[in-house]
Amino acid sequence: MADTETPAKKTTLARTVKDKWRAKHWYKVRAPGLFSHAELGETVATEPEQILGRTLEATLPEIGGGADTGRAHIKLRFRIDRITGENVAETSFVGHNFTSDYIRRLARRKRSKIDATVPVTTKDGVRFVLKPVAVGEQRLQSNLRTQLRHKLDSLLLEEAALRSSPEFVREMLQGELAKVLSQGLRTLYPLKKIEIRSSVVLGPIPEELPSSETPEADAPPAPEAGAAPAA
Repeated sequence: MADTETPAKKTTLARTVKDKWRAKHWYKVRAPGLFSHAELGETVATEPEQILGRTLEATLPEIGGGADTGRAHIKLRFRIDRITGENVAETSFVGHNFTSDYIRRLARRKRSKIDATVPVTTKDGVRFVLKPVAVGEQRLQSNLRTQLRHKLDSLLLEEAALRSSPEFVREMLQGELAKVLSQGLRTLYPLKKIEIRSSVVLGPIPEELPSSETPEADAPPAPEAGAAPAA
C-alpha cells in the first residue's frame, strides 16, 4: 500500500515525538546509605511521580566499583522511594536473589539440596523473608534433611534477632551469615555449601548513624551552669 501521509503530516508527527522527549527528565538513581549511595543508573519520566515505585537491579560488584567479583551472582533489588536534590532518585533495598545458573551449579547430581523459607525479624524490628539453600556432599536421608531444616530455621531466627538490619544485610550478602550457619549445623552434618539465595525486605531499613553521632552510653550528665565541680 502506498504511503498516504503527506510531508507536512510526517513533519508534525516527528515534531510531536521530539516535543514529548523534550518534556521528559532524566533522574540519577542512587542506592541507599547501606550501599554508600552508589549510583545505580538513570531513568526517565515526564513527572517525578511516574518513577516512584520503580525497581532496579544491580549486582554486588557493580555497586562496589568492580570489587568482589566473586559474588557477581548476587542480584540486588532497589525501589525508588523519593526524589531529592537536582533530579536525584533515592532508593531503598528491598531484597536480593541469585542468578539461576549459579543455583543450578549448587545442586549437582547425587547431592541433596535443602530449601527453606524463613521469616525473621532483626534486633531493630525489620522483617525479612529468607530462602536459604543447603547442599550436602551426597544424598541424605529424609529424617536428616528434616533435622537440618529445623536447625537452619532456628539458627536464622537467632542470628537475625542479634543484629540490626544493616548489619544483617551486610553479613548476609558478604557470606558471613552463611559461615555462622555452617558452623551451627556441623554438629548434625558437615554440609558442602550453605547460601541465602533470596531475601525480601518487608520494612524500611533505617540509616545508620555515623560513629561521631552515635550516643555515648553511660556518659555523665553535663554540670549545670554555675554549679561547683564535685570534690
